[in-house]
Amino acid sequence: MKKIRIAQIGCGYWGPNLLRSFRAQTEAEVVWLVESSADRRAFVENQFPGVETTENIEKAMEDTDAVVLATPAATHFELARKALELGKHVLVEKPMAQSVREVDELAFLATKNKKILMAGHTFLYHGVVREIRRMIEAGDFGELRYVYSQRLNLGRVRNDVDALWNFAPHDISILQYWMGDVPPSRVTRSGKAFLQPGIEDVCFLSLEYPQGPLGHIHVSWLDPVRTRRMVVVGSKKMAVYDDVAERKLAIYEKGVDVKAVVGEKMDYDPAGTPSFSYYDGEVRWPKLAWEEPLKVQARHFLDCIRSGKEPLTGATHARAVVGILEAASQEK
Repeated sequence: MKKIRIAQIGCGYWGPNLLRSFRAQTEAEVVWLVESSADRRAFVENQFPGVETTENIEKAMEDTDAVVLATPAATHFELARKALELGKHVLVEKPMAQSVREVDELAFLATKNKKILMAGHTFLYHGVVREIRRMIEAGDFGELRYVYSQRLNLGRVRNDVDALWNFAPHDISILQYWMGDVPPSRVTRSGKAFLQPGIEDVCFLSLEYPQGPLGHIHVSWLDPVRTRRMVVVGSKKMAVYDDVAERKLAIYEKGVDVKAVVGEKMDYDPAGTPSFSYYDGEVRWPKLAWEEPLKVQARHFLDCIRSGKEPLTGATHARAVVGILEAASQEK
């Protein structure tokens, strides 16, 4: 089978990881790496022999079947549009674009030219994230009450996007996946810029979903401890997904609910404060098969190119994420 020829645009902070993941795929060949920095081109030539480097975006795009974008968020739309207009499949790092209008235009071009358009929401290819989705769908948590996440660090401070647009796409993507891609009915945001005017260093994003659950996302690059944590609270079970811990998923057999009262809804029901029943069971750390999410994502992109099927993190999912970020930006 002919290998899919790939051009990657950008090899800064995250680019080497994408390059490595695609180089590991037997069905693909990364033939071009486009970089404006001579130092980064030299790095690629040294670390990834066999990959040609260039500053010429058009040359690289024309000579390949697919384009992978690992450039600043502000460049995603124009570069993805250029690649789609040239008839190339496109994987673009999160977020896919900076507005719903831009995502819609890219989706239209992809459909028109019968090309795959996919966003790099890597965590949807993580075994723990998929296991929690399975548990939610199976009703294991009972009534899903709320989910909150913390994505915190000391640095890396950005000047092109704020902490919300830098970190929150990951957690919004995961939340949307767990909520069945139903959009929230309400989005509220608070945050503050301490280091650079107009670029918030810490943000708190609250989401209310029409089916009942609440979502809360806390992101910051000013925190002392690196934290990558999500907590799921249901009426029957609870879960903690800690991507920094050695054991990344803990399931808590815990819950609290209003205690049943004999004669409920009848005239002789006792008035007053309700009583509560507490369930405090064991904690389990399920053993899940591990495969690097980036490699799963790369393989999925190639599979979609071969089959023509809609990617898990295609334009529909990317649009929902960007829509929430856009709504949150209007809250400033």
